[in-house]
Amino acid sequence: MAPTQTDLGSAPTALPKLGFYRFRQLDERVLLTGQEGSWMMIDKGEFAALQRGDLGGLETRLREANLLDRPERADVAASALAKRRPFLAQGPNLHILIVTLRCNETCAYCHASRAAESDLSSDMSFETAERSVDLALSSTNSDITIEFQGGEPLLRFDLLKHIVDYTLEKNQKARKTLSFALVSNLAAMDDEKLEWLVENHVQVCTSVDGPAEVHDSQRKLVGKSAHAEAVKWIRRINSAYEEAGLDANTYRVEALLTTTRRTLALPREVVDTYLELGCRALFLRPLDPFGFAGRTAAQLAYPIEDFLEFYRTAVDYMLEKNREGGEILERFAGIFLTKILSGEDPNYLDIRSPCGAGIGQVAYGYDGRVFTCDEGRMLSEEGDDTFVIGDVKTSSYRQLMGHETVRALAVASNLDTQPQCSSCAYQPFCGVCPVHNHKTQGTLFGRTAESTLCKLHMGIQDYLFRKLDQADPDVMAAFAKWTTVRPRDHYLHRAEVR
Repeated sequence: MAPTQTDLGSAPTALPKLGFYRFRQLDERVLLTGQEGSWMMIDKGEFAALQRGDLGGLETRLREANLLDRPERADVAASALAKRRPFLAQGPNLHILIVTLRCNETCAYCHASRAAESDLSSDMSFETAERSVDLALSSTNSDITIEFQGGEPLLRFDLLKHIVDYTLEKNQKARKTLSFALVSNLAAMDDEKLEWLVENHVQVCTSVDGPAEVHDSQRKLVGKSAHAEAVKWIRRINSAYEEAGLDANTYRVEALLTTTRRTLALPREVVDTYLELGCRALFLRPLDPFGFAGRTAAQLAYPIEDFLEFYRTAVDYMLEKNREGGEILERFAGIFLTKILSGEDPNYLDIRSPCGAGIGQVAYGYDGRVFTCDEGRMLSEEGDDTFVIGDVKTSSYRQLMGHETVRALAVASNLDTQPQCSSCAYQPFCGVCPVHNHKTQGTLFGRTAESTLCKLHMGIQDYLFRKLDQADPDVMAAFAKWTTVRPRDHYLHRAEVR
């Protein structure tokens, strides 16, 4: 006889189960991350219990982290992913114009493969510049940044001024929110140029490779100290911002560090150099394999493990300075922490999925050729034209965006489908550079286990999650500042209403 409902008793309540997750062990702790970037840290014993299906006392925390298999989990994850990747529907916002390859400094690691200051053949023409701007303003993105690079862009200040004026005029029809940025060594700066840059709201970024003896040994300026010139103009530009009534906490010269073998022994000295300059941010970047750096690697390069040791020491020191009342952030940490803590992506194009090559940035060479990104342009100067996607004279915006190389890069940098990346706990926060893979491994897709970029990103995130797990109040207060977005409206240009 079949059992009756009375015989069976009431139906048992389904026990909660873990949903999809990734994990990484960090010492005696284990990091769990969900598809959309939710995360939590537990100890090894708790993780062993979870693997047996025993949620123990973690059910509430797992639910809060959206790691339980429940009906609403997919909707929550989908909403979080949409918040994290809005750039997928926006189009390229960064448009890099190489106004000249000429440069007045000689850097041992020059990524741009600079030309001699007298070589006028590497200057961009006015016609090429205008066509580049026309393409940039054709982007489907409503926010456009025009970034001037070289060589040394200040050697073509006449063209730089023309581009700004032309862009503002054309934007009366395009109706974009515009910003302009200048990447310069500052050695060709003068008071007249500075006044124009401040009045026209052009953001200035430069390079400082640490203390003077290191900077000057790597960046040669005939008859002068490259470090002294950079320091002089950093201070003068910051003063000009203050004189213009701008908030000194927000408007400062951005300066970047390129770390060579000599720098590795000086993590605290590098931080002190930036603090003395009044810089509020420091980007601890390892040496790239592009340009002259490939030829001087024997003198300048190092194992990525050595860089990570330098990085941890420098950031620990920066956190110590913040604890003492100073204010300086590390850019790599700020990028990753923004993704980890806010669930948003700051859209740093080299560390996102898919990467920004073509769909997030476009680079326009001095000769009119168009590249997926600045790294692709750097490789072209070495004779590798893999990342050329068109020419400003003949290519339409649609042709550039639909180019097979742009599509290939998007596929190759989608971490959802990459071996090892797809199962890595850091997948929601990370990104790959297919151009770097192509240069170092001969394939867009790369071999993750051999990738120095993978080791770099993983090492930095290991460090940050250990700090987050320790939850030191002073460190967490610094991290909160490092992920704070401050409006920089002074640099924005909006079309006038007519």
